Amino acid sequence: MPLSEHEQRLLEQMERALYAEDPKFASSLRGKDPRSNFRRRVLLAALGFVVGVVLLMTGLVAQIVLVSVLGFLLMLSSAFFAVTSYRAVTAAAQLGVVDPSGVRRAPHPAAGRKARGHGGFMARVEERWNRRRDDNGR
Repeated sequence: MPLSEHEQRLLEQMERALYAEDPKFASSLRGKDPRSNFRRRVLLAALGFVVGVVLLMTGLVAQIVLVSVLGFLLMLSSAFFAVTSYRAVTAAAQLGVVDPSGVRRAPHPAAGRKARGHGGFMARVEERWNRRRDDNGR
């Protein structure tokens, strides 16, 4: 349920007062944009992946299996780290927390329910179950 104009103005006034009173605390409450660390995480994952490839090749050339296995595990963990970082950013965009244009906005209620699964498959199954139960004489 969206806020009325009066409620939005009141909330903005409270935010400004909090920020004027304690800017450090107010900035910590705002939260961070998930995309702020995304580039750093992807670069770190890419660096880890390249180091893993180098270790894998070094182990193969030197015929040291342990180094090759460690290189492969580093590659795998770096790829996993990059994918989870990407999923966090896209999930935030789907929830409406961040806009692709970079503007922060309040989450849309329907998007949040759908992304968390509350309005998805289980809700439809429960609705069907209730309809079926009501149709059978209860």
